[in-house]
Amino acid sequence: MSLSNREIAEIFERCSDMLQIRGDNIHRVLSYRRAAETIRALPRDLRAISQAGGLTQLSHIGKTIAAKIDEMLDTGELDFYNRLAAEIPEGLVDIMHINGVGPKKAKLFWEQLDITDIEDLKEAAGQGQLAALPGMGKKSQEKILEGIEALSRQTGRSSIGDALPAAQSILDLLLELPEAEEGAIAGSIRRGRETIGDVDILIASADAAPIMDRFVGMENVARVLGHGPTKSSVELQSGLQVDVRVLHKSRWGTALTYFTGSQAHNVKMRGIALNQGLSLNEHALSPVDDDKIIIESADKILCDSEEKVYAALGLQYVPPELREDAGEIEAAQAHQLPQLVSRADIVADLHMHTTASDGKQTIREMAAACIERGHQYIVITDHSRSLGVANGLSIERLLAQVEEVRRIDDEFGDDIQIFAGSEVDIRADGSLDYPDEILKQLDFAIASLHSGLGQKREQITMRLLSAISNPYIHMIGHPSARQFPHREEVDADWDAVMEAAAANETILEINANPLRLDLKPSLARMAKDAGVLVAINTDAHAISHLDLMDYGITNARRGWVEARHVVNTWDIARFRQWIGSRRS
Repeated sequence: MSLSNREIAEIFERCSDMLQIRGDNIHRVLSYRRAAETIRALPRDLRAISQAGGLTQLSHIGKTIAAKIDEMLDTGELDFYNRLAAEIPEGLVDIMHINGVGPKKAKLFWEQLDITDIEDLKEAAGQGQLAALPGMGKKSQEKILEGIEALSRQTGRSSIGDALPAAQSILDLLLELPEAEEGAIAGSIRRGRETIGDVDILIASADAAPIMDRFVGMENVARVLGHGPTKSSVELQSGLQVDVRVLHKSRWGTALTYFTGSQAHNVKMRGIALNQGLSLNEHALSPVDDDKIIIESADKILCDSEEKVYAALGLQYVPPELREDAGEIEAAQAHQLPQLVSRADIVADLHMHTTASDGKQTIREMAAACIERGHQYIVITDHSRSLGVANGLSIERLLAQVEEVRRIDDEFGDDIQIFAGSEVDIRADGSLDYPDEILKQLDFAIASLHSGLGQKREQITMRLLSAISNPYIHMIGHPSARQFPHREEVDADWDAVMEAAAANETILEINANPLRLDLKPSLARMAKDAGVLVAINTDAHAISHLDLMDYGITNARRGWVEARHVVNTWDIARFRQWIGSRRS
């Protein structure tokens, strides 16, 4: 059996997890995990790379791993994995996907209670058996049950951070063909959803065959699911399903509107059309009789742009990010849709990390990269002292960095302004990681939740409100602390958080990293409706992360956020004035 890239990566990931449960050296554990990450990111089939002798040229793929890849390509299985699975129950790997369960707990459950899968764990927790184990207790047992429930709600959807680049590369490839007149990514990617099921791509062309042939013949195709005259479907090596449709340019507007969705938005659009004596589908607007049946002899209204579709129905054009039947149709009827924030509005990034904590680049390197991206100013916000895993800064290191930022800011002159800041941990008891006498020496301070995320609503809310009310905290970073796909948002009283943030003029962040996208759109909309200031930041840990800004902007647009709500659309003079007024 021929294994895909995704299947080989999964085997290496499971090897890594089982080695970790067994207690092997961390470097050995990581070698398999890093190999899996490399394979998942590959745009080409591993078999083609192997045949060309290029496996060991890939990052994190040495001779040993390469030999195992060749074994799987040749035999469809891995003897090393089979031997591990005979020693370590495979169900323990699934247990480690539960939030709060690491290799030590999985091993504890196995050795003490002979638990080898999630069902066994759920049954044991339901009977109260976990609470009696060393290092556990009733609260830990409750969290395990909550984690099992959360895991059951997860789907096989991909992060937009994975799906969008894959879709864009395919679109770019197809648009290179002379037959392709126009193209677009549709579906939930175009609407900016955080997770994606299948990818939909539309191409306008009068000659579909060359486009279909090029699509199904791509190197990164694992399986061809369908190859028709105007629609084809494939499964990529990554496991992502992609559908491509080819249509005539004259029908581009109705088709793109239909395949962008959402379903609820389309249903309401069709209802408006029927009220005007028209039937709307992906092909055209067609006149109907009194019984709502299409009059075949009547001329159809063809729309070669989405703007013409909306105009034909008397509606203001609705940006794709708003098409969720969340009031956008009614606003479009009244021509009162918001002027959504765009990339051109952003002039700064207020959250980034350097080599001082867990970043990959220096202050100078990050500043230079931000100049290239058109930023007027940035804030350096390395982690605070309690976050040891991220090499958080002691007070002495922080104060030294403040002086370093001042010097480097002088070096860059008017090219960019660099502010000294910190991402300060909000401790489990609500206190901040640095005292006020240290915080007031910073230009800009972020407070973030990184630990104690399973606390009850009252405690989480108290921690957020305490940070918001601190006069030296300017912003709350990734407020709900969610991370895809394994960590849900914290349980907080968001009405109280919004009210406090508005009253204290404390910014709430929209974190642009596609693994976070936090605030989520509904909370972003709630924030702007409450008069809360927001900032769209990349939380960059490397120069490449600075380009994640577009994900944050899309997320903000889904929350109906306009430029006037976003702090980092302000020019440098206004930003200086604002932080100065808070200081005074």
